[in-house]
Amino acid sequence: MPQATPQSVRRAVGRAGSGKALSLDETEALLWARGDELDRLMDVASRLRELGHGRVVTYSRKVFIPLTMLCRDHCHYCTFAKPPAKLEHPFLTPDEVVGIAEAGRRMGCKEALFTLGDRPEERYPIASEWLAHRGYGSTLEYLRAVAIRVIEETGLLPHLNPGVMSYEELARLKHVSASMGIMLETSSDRLSQRGGPHFGSPDKVPAVRLRTIEDAGRLAIPFTTGILVGIGETPRERAESLFAIRDLHRRYRHVQEVIVQNFRAKPGTAMQHAPEPADEEFLAAVATARVVLGPHMSVQAPPNLSDPEQRLRLLDAGINDWGGVSPLTPDHVNPEKPWPTLEALAATTSERGSTLRERLTIYGRYATRPDPYLTSKMRAPVAALLAADGLAVEGQIPQPVAWQDPDVRWKPRTISMTFAKGPDAGLREDALAVYGDFDALDVTREWITRDVHPERLDADVKRALSKAEAHLPISDPDALALFRAEGPALDALCRTADDLRAEAVGDEVTYVVNRNINFTNVCYVGCRFCAFAQREVDAESYTLTLDQVADRAQEAWAWGATEVCMQGGIHPDLPGTFYFDLLGAIRARTPRMHIHAFSPMEVLNGATKLGISYREFLQECHAHGLGTIPGTAAEILDDDVRWLLTKGKLPADTWEEIVRTAHGLGIRSSSTIMFGHVDAPPHWVAHIRRIGRIQQDTGGFTEFVPLPFVHQNAPIYLAGKARAGATFEENLRMHAVARILLDGLIPNVQVSWVKLGIEACQSILQAGANDFGGTLMEETISRMAGAEWGILMTPDQFDDAIRAIGRSPAVRTTTYDRVGGARTSQSA
Repeated sequence: MPQATPQSVRRAVGRAGSGKALSLDETEALLWARGDELDRLMDVASRLRELGHGRVVTYSRKVFIPLTMLCRDHCHYCTFAKPPAKLEHPFLTPDEVVGIAEAGRRMGCKEALFTLGDRPEERYPIASEWLAHRGYGSTLEYLRAVAIRVIEETGLLPHLNPGVMSYEELARLKHVSASMGIMLETSSDRLSQRGGPHFGSPDKVPAVRLRTIEDAGRLAIPFTTGILVGIGETPRERAESLFAIRDLHRRYRHVQEVIVQNFRAKPGTAMQHAPEPADEEFLAAVATARVVLGPHMSVQAPPNLSDPEQRLRLLDAGINDWGGVSPLTPDHVNPEKPWPTLEALAATTSERGSTLRERLTIYGRYATRPDPYLTSKMRAPVAALLAADGLAVEGQIPQPVAWQDPDVRWKPRTISMTFAKGPDAGLREDALAVYGDFDALDVTREWITRDVHPERLDADVKRALSKAEAHLPISDPDALALFRAEGPALDALCRTADDLRAEAVGDEVTYVVNRNINFTNVCYVGCRFCAFAQREVDAESYTLTLDQVADRAQEAWAWGATEVCMQGGIHPDLPGTFYFDLLGAIRARTPRMHIHAFSPMEVLNGATKLGISYREFLQECHAHGLGTIPGTAAEILDDDVRWLLTKGKLPADTWEEIVRTAHGLGIRSSSTIMFGHVDAPPHWVAHIRRIGRIQQDTGGFTEFVPLPFVHQNAPIYLAGKARAGATFEENLRMHAVARILLDGLIPNVQVSWVKLGIEACQSILQAGANDFGGTLMEETISRMAGAEWGILMTPDQFDDAIRAIGRSPAVRTTTYDRVGGARTSQSA
């Protein structure tokens, strides 16, 4: 392993001292600092620490709860994980968990640190049997249940370290924790290869762990991570790991602390004879972490893994936090290394001119502005222990908290959750390429800049259309050729799509008499295309009461509507049961009204708040009157695009899982695509193909609705990161190609008059579409984004527009049955 030259180390330390941004090479050089250069580096780090944190060094008073020591991984340095034969029971019981927490509560602890092995039920039958016998489908379901008990019975704040988690699992556990964490340890794939310390440990693959950290950022979870120094990584790899953490924090601002932990060799492990990092090597890693992560990040080193003299040097190297220290329980990960007493830590801290202060497991910068970092249920437990300066109320004993609503007791889930698929590592904004007036993904740039020979394109279009006319499947390259059709080729595409429309549904153009009810515009998800959402403190925020929702439904029924379409923001303070209450209010007032409500994102929100499965949540909604669900929140079913458009919205796989679950319960849905922003036709083809596969399996989609991006007030457009929506020709192509790709699968293709206007819709209805959507009454979301085509269409207006293009109007229900008699005449 080549060592950095003295000159490169000296130069890197000098640049760090001058506040210069450091390259990866320069950061690697810092990690080689020794002797006088290390002292200079530590001086820089110490000054940065004081700039961000002053003379206060913090710690969290905690109890360590090892929920299970079983683990499916096999790390070569770990003594925490044990086989079943070495344990009396696979898991701590709920009473044992609460007993540990209660003992800690009496000693003034405020944090309950849950540490456990990764998914032991997937390796050990005894673990899955223990969980199943108690009604739990996974370790993480059980973790959620005992975390609630700790909050309710002791008031301690759970910090959860259960290992790798999917987006959905993080979303569920956010409701029962103040913070979470996972050590990155290293970003080096090399250490997962044969002979490396992480070989045989699927949950230690860096991309998997980075995805968990990134998903936590998307969900605005205050998060702890860090690196493990001395497990075989090179200084270069150590620098890369720090950069990976820094990059994720810069994007999501959710990493509240970074632990720099020194490897300790343990007897009985495969690495028992591996060399531990030398003192100067470790101090260089700590000081470099401070330089890379900046003055305001909390940088921590475990005090029990260093002797008293080394602790003084750690303060000199720029740490500002000692981490969780327990007066009761040992460090179960390093049981051979007892915690120093708090008195000893205070003395060490004071020796360097600083004051030791207690903090909560959630740092003050998140706790003092809880939206969006804390869910509504967690705000009261945190507030009860939070001092005005964002630290802990010194000497306060936590008290039990009425966390769970007394009339809401859901049984544990019985269906195991699955990992979301998608890219191994998240998309980085610095990987975006700028083209024209918007940021484009590589696939978008390649699509725009590719040279296409006109004669070849015409031939490709003709070949694709001949297949479509014969109801033969067309390939993805054929579909992409259709998305380039212009002039006569575009005319031919529209004619073919319209012929397929006529074969599938005839000459009727349908619409539904309905009303939109957006029951709240309070939302914390942070979609970058949305101009509808408000924070609760904003002047224009609102949340309708149940009576107001019911009044609107009753008005719609009197006007002749057969459907209310109900969606709202993801309000942090509304309970999961609020969705059931909304349905009940409408059903009580208008028993015959069809309720089309709750996007997959809302289903995720309600289910995770209540700690139940999607199936259980949808079943409960159905029992309260839900008829169908809108297939919105889809945008583009490609996670690279989704993470540009939305920070915290559900991944594409989760959207599909929820929709398939609804269809399996007999709850049908629409399907949508939102296009014309940072996407390109390759994304569109993949999206429509995915919709088609779901439909082939479930038959649950009632229609496909292309939704052109409304750019005028969209934040992503105003920031110069998206283009100004789809052109009229792109809208023609989208509806026409969708008709062709979904031929024989979804008979109905709908136009959005709100986004396109009547004249454009009339043209598209002659290019493969057959449905005009709904009367809407109070359309809000598109109007807030800048749509200019009104908030209401009357049936007479629909009829006139349809007859003007030589077609027959027909009023339909949500599921495309025809409406006649009193309902039709009443709405006319």
